[in-house]
Amino acid sequence: MPKERTVWRRNNASRSLERHTEPLADRLPLTSILIKVHAVSLNYRDMNILNGTNPWPTLDNGIPCSDAAGEVIAIGDSVARFAVGDKVCPILDQLAITGDEQRRAWLGGEIEGVLASHIVMDQETCVCLPAHLPWEESACLPNAGVTAWSSLVDSSRSLRAGQTVLLQGTGGVSIMALKLALAFGSKAIITSSSDEKLDKVRSQYPQVKTINYRTTPNWHEKAVDMNGGRGVDIVLDIGGTSSLLKSLRAVAKGGTISQVGYLSKQDVADLEGFIHLLIDKTAVLRGINVGSRRDFEQMNEFVGASGLQFDDIIDETFPTSRLEEAFGALRSQKFVGKIVIMMEQD
Repeated sequence: MPKERTVWRRNNASRSLERHTEPLADRLPLTSILIKVHAVSLNYRDMNILNGTNPWPTLDNGIPCSDAAGEVIAIGDSVARFAVGDKVCPILDQLAITGDEQRRAWLGGEIEGVLASHIVMDQETCVCLPAHLPWEESACLPNAGVTAWSSLVDSSRSLRAGQTVLLQGTGGVSIMALKLALAFGSKAIITSSSDEKLDKVRSQYPQVKTINYRTTPNWHEKAVDMNGGRGVDIVLDIGGTSSLLKSLRAVAKGGTISQVGYLSKQDVADLEGFIHLLIDKTAVLRGINVGSRRDFEQMNEFVGASGLQFDDIIDETFPTSRLEEAFGALRSQKFVGKIVIMMEQD
């Protein structure tokens, strides 16, 4: 077992990251595993926390980031779920095992994150990865992957082959949902304010229809037209109040809106007429808060069985020596999909 690890911690005063060397315990807790981290993917939440604009409590000077993929290099004496050599990911919400839990503890927020050379996790809060995925693709799964899966898959209203999903934006969740929807045999429409980003999406996925919502403000009507005059089956809404009414107008009667985010300025005045339309559409509005370990495991089963790859959702990778540049790319919002940090191995 290594005696120390490299970690990056937030400096709340300077709103920057600082590198530290910290000791590792000589002995693991009975049910814990020691993971050598190989890759970490970034989420815009990481930037919000670093900037002090995250609405939830965060750990002072904590280790950032929630999405890591790595190898088990040591286990506690009572560990039964994993063995040395297993490829694993921690789950983002460390309390969400079944999805019935009533409290939360998110990595990189109110508890320590994963931007480190090694992390110690309880065995109950990790999952085995699909064997065919490389580290950088695996690191995209804990947040973007599970959120996309939870948005599309529900016990009674899961997306099916031939159905249509409307995706907002070209960030990690939307592009991951696009990949999953196509793997299901479904159709996809995606929106963005950037023609350049939409061109990139079409070049990778020619079968996907695109809408620039800035030049087409009635994008909800355009989506219905693109779907043959019928509303879409599922909408992934990331805007919140500014887009929710149009999402409802875009969805088919009896369809589902998965509320994933609220990236725009929130104003309840934007929701005038929403309740009447919701009732008229007999639609389901679902809040999506990533997902549980059970959801993660179900997604991994599908990914493993289908052989699905995620190399095309990674916009750029950075070594830890270019960490500031990686966060700068995240801040720019010019990327499509995911930004990944590769741990430089000793």
